[in-house]
Amino acid sequence: MEKIWLKSYPEGVPAEIDIDHIPSLVALFEKACATYADKVAYVSMGKEMTYRQLDEDSKAFAGWLQSRGHKKGERVALMMPNLLQYPVALFGTLRAGCVVVNCNPLYTPHELAHQLKDSGAVAIVIVENFAHTLEPILAQTAVKDVIVTPMGEMLGVKGLIVNFVVRHVKKLVPAWHLPTAINFASALAAGRKHGSKPVALTQDDIAFLQYTGGTTGVSKGAMLTHANISANVMQAYSWIKPAVKEGEEFILTALPLYHIFALTANCLTFLMIGARNLLIANPRDIPGLIKDWSKYPITVVTGVNTLFNALLNHPDFAKLDFSTLNVTLGGGMAVQAPVAERWVKMTGNPLLQAYGLTETSPAATINPLNLPAFNGSVGLPISSTEVVIRDDHGHEVTQGQIGEVCIRGPQVMVGYWQLPDETEHVMYPDGYLHTGDVGYIDKNGYVFLVDRKKDMILVSGFNVYPNEVEEAVAMLDGVAEVAAIGVADEHSGEAVKIFVVRKHPGITEKVLIDHCRTLLTGYKIPKHVEFRDDLPRTNVGKILRRALKEGA
Repeated sequence: MEKIWLKSYPEGVPAEIDIDHIPSLVALFEKACATYADKVAYVSMGKEMTYRQLDEDSKAFAGWLQSRGHKKGERVALMMPNLLQYPVALFGTLRAGCVVVNCNPLYTPHELAHQLKDSGAVAIVIVENFAHTLEPILAQTAVKDVIVTPMGEMLGVKGLIVNFVVRHVKKLVPAWHLPTAINFASALAAGRKHGSKPVALTQDDIAFLQYTGGTTGVSKGAMLTHANISANVMQAYSWIKPAVKEGEEFILTALPLYHIFALTANCLTFLMIGARNLLIANPRDIPGLIKDWSKYPITVVTGVNTLFNALLNHPDFAKLDFSTLNVTLGGGMAVQAPVAERWVKMTGNPLLQAYGLTETSPAATINPLNLPAFNGSVGLPISSTEVVIRDDHGHEVTQGQIGEVCIRGPQVMVGYWQLPDETEHVMYPDGYLHTGDVGYIDKNGYVFLVDRKKDMILVSGFNVYPNEVEEAVAMLDGVAEVAAIGVADEHSGEAVKIFVVRKHPGITEKVLIDHCRTLLTGYKIPKHVEFRDDLPRTNVGKILRRALKEGA
């Protein structure tokens, strides 16, 4: 396909990017820290961290990993919300030559065990609120070193107050027992004493094992190399450069940094331009988020539709000063037109969409930042990125026709961790990735999504694969059969609905939901339950989720 999108590129955005001069993500990080040393990099609960401090502390964390004998290529798990400890551990892990494995803090022991065992992680940094999740499954894993960090550990004196409130007032820290665990401060102190040695990294080395439902199957680790992430950072940087001022931006980070969207966009790309990053530890606390926003001249906001909608529906949001806001970017799930219309009306700043997958590091398309209004598209293919629309036989369709969105570019993963068959299933021989999304490209090169080809459910920007939900439900004695689908939900975009054939009437909706809570993260738990005497099937006996969806 001709790159018709290039004619719609904003002025100053290149058709191609070049990363040959970037040896690794670490090189990008160290350059940013040197360039903006005395500027503030992160703000968390009122505490500021400069680029210089980030540089020194991450070097200390790298030193700790090396003092423990952890070598290049070993996997280190990070399981915490948006705290100052996160970027320190993230960049320290990369500087030690290790691979970052991001874990959702809301995982159940069952989910965490799968990820730690599959990745072979040898160390983990976990916030104390969720240490009880790790305790029962630690012995099943290869993890040798555990750091348990309190929420306020890097906040100085204020941290003592935060920890007291979190532990004793809000009672958010269930009892845990991990005898060999140390705290983050002890690890940094040991790392400073030991010192760190630079590790020779290449673009081909893996930087992240980023777990995803993918386009097929249960959770698997997308292997994202230093080249993949560096390319996506440079692609995003090239896209935003004409619209931002280096060293002056202040980005609000409510999306969790363990999610690929915030990781690449907020944590890495805006680091390159010396931005300040306001970390929101609990994005569900909308009044708290608005209060934090009110204290700073925020210029950039990223989020998902559910976050924007929740903000718009809170009476205090309209009282904020939006005079500094110049970029609002939505991703992770479809931005709804009514939400976008209300956003621009209230803030004076258009809400623009971007699109990508974990497998594309994630950005593949972004709307021009100078677009005056929401246009319903997910944007234009970014620099060095090709998007084609193909039919079920893998043939390219004509412009304007609907088919599967397929992506090729330097940001596309090298494959799924230890799953060559799964990798082959989603990659065309010519390097294009099957996305499982259905859409079309208009005459100006804008990509529009119309549906998802696969059965994946998207809840507030997070992938939920029906197989995983069905497997969890089926573990309950008394369930004969189960099928899971996604249904429309005004708050989260989609919600999980299960259809259950039961063996006896004692299996109630409450019993099912309570059972799921022990095995699944909150957003994966079914919101709707329907009991059936039987389920629709194909002629070979496979349950027809499509038929259930049509009747839902």
